[in-house]
Amino acid sequence: MLELRPVCELCSKKLPPESQEAMICTFECTFCAACVSEQLDNICPNCGGGFVPRPIRPKKMLEKYPATQTEFIKPINKEKYKTFTDQYKYVEPHKR
Repeated sequence: MLELRPVCELCSKKLPPESQEAMICTFECTFCAACVSEQLDNICPNCGGGFVPRPIRPKKMLEKYPATQTEFIKPINKEKYKTFTDQYKYVEPHKR
């Protein structure tokens, strides 16, 4: 079951469970759509994978399985990240 992390790991933007701006990678690293497209080039800085929109859990299920309140904030070093992304930026996520 997804944790539904509450904030963007890069800019700390609030991403409540119903947010349509939340994007996740296969390890559930969570970023806002703006950071994914404008700063990360659809490359997860933690694992190198791509992103997909995070599913929205129905309200009834949120009562039984609430979202986590734990915030993961991991600012990136832009120089190191550029070196990291240079190896993936021309490779589609399903081929990385």
